[in-house]
Amino acid sequence: MQETEPRIGSRVQRLRRQSRISQAELAGQLGISASYLNLIEHNRRRMTVPLLMKLASHFGIEPGELVENDESRLLGDMMELFATSNPAVGRAVVRLFDQYRALRSANRLAAAPDGNEGHHPATDAVSDFIQEAGNYFPALEEAAERVRHDIDAASDSFEYGLKTYLFNVFGLQWKLVPLPAGVARRYDPERREILTSDALSAESATFVVAHQLGSLAASIEIDRLIEASNLPADAPVLARNALASYFAAALLLPYDPFLKACRDTRYDIDRIQRRFRASFEQVCHRMTTLQRPGRSGIPLHLIRTDIAGNISKRFSLSGIHISRHSGACPRWNVYSAFLHPERINVQISQMPEGQRYFCIARAITKGGHRHHAPRRHLSIGLGCHIDHAPGLVYSDGMDLSDPRQSVPIGVSCRICPRLDCEQRAHPPADHRFTLNETEMAESLYASSRRL
Repeated sequence: MQETEPRIGSRVQRLRRQSRISQAELAGQLGISASYLNLIEHNRRRMTVPLLMKLASHFGIEPGELVENDESRLLGDMMELFATSNPAVGRAVVRLFDQYRALRSANRLAAAPDGNEGHHPATDAVSDFIQEAGNYFPALEEAAERVRHDIDAASDSFEYGLKTYLFNVFGLQWKLVPLPAGVARRYDPERREILTSDALSAESATFVVAHQLGSLAASIEIDRLIEASNLPADAPVLARNALASYFAAALLLPYDPFLKACRDTRYDIDRIQRRFRASFEQVCHRMTTLQRPGRSGIPLHLIRTDIAGNISKRFSLSGIHISRHSGACPRWNVYSAFLHPERINVQISQMPEGQRYFCIARAITKGGHRHHAPRRHLSIGLGCHIDHAPGLVYSDGMDLSDPRQSVPIGVSCRICPRLDCEQRAHPPADHRFTLNETEMAESLYASSRRL
């Protein structure tokens, strides 16, 4: 019996948990044993093609949705981290992990004075947790829809309805007050108050209140999602914050009206901003969560970076690989957007393996709503596979089939094979220098050779 190559246990496990069925129940419906399904979910058995088809049919998805991205994303992460394709690296990783585990058992990695370990993968773990869920959490969508229904029933004004809901359900009052610099919101359960800084923009003030409401109204759903995960130490705290933000976005930008607006305007972010009174980043982020089965949006990727190249948000449903451990490609328009602030920059990006993606990016500024307040300069990148580009209004007037319109980019310099790139910061890890002393090329690494 032919077997599929990708190992997709985590995705099968996530779909089963979202459906709220046990391993025994799913195994019975598939005609296999519960122990065999357990091995599949832990990637200890490969998936046969007939079983893959049964699973896809059971969950109402295409077979390709089960296998896409997992292996390529993992391979890209490993290549970027170790910057080599040498099989010996795999053995070295195993030895390194064994040494790490022994050291951790012996002295807890030289624990800090407060008892916490000096290093943890919490941020990457939360990013992986969101990626594995496809950035779609049905339980939080349902909770947000219930609350939004009550808010809309209280008033035609969302802000007034939100205040009414907070008071009637939780006995809380929402007040706009001066708060110390750097504090956006303060929750005082004893005085039954939610205080938001008067230095916030209107959309930010509403969002931070909705975020607090998520921690209260969707606490059970958030707890269940975290309990069902396998997050390392400290990551649950960050995951709780991320899930409360997800609830806030689902509350302010309800799924069905928001999806309809995306389709009606062909993802015109400025128009949707005005319709929902939301920020550019809020709209872009919400666009990546439109993954409801049978009623989904365009599969998108999202990246947020600062002017130093630090990536603080990354998520990909488009198939593009976003750098995990180092700065991304400087040719990508998410970086050049800093040169044209507040303007949406458009690019057809082509990866080394030939896949093309339609990418937009805009540089934004946060803060600065008080005198001498520091400002943060960020760039938000959003995009899709080139096949979905006609669905975005920003592709109008472009010849998407013309290869000359594409800009060659890579994941990061250390694993990018393009030696003639004039913006390369590092040589590929599998190349060595053979410099020509009689001439000087624009790229120092253009004359390097493969090992």
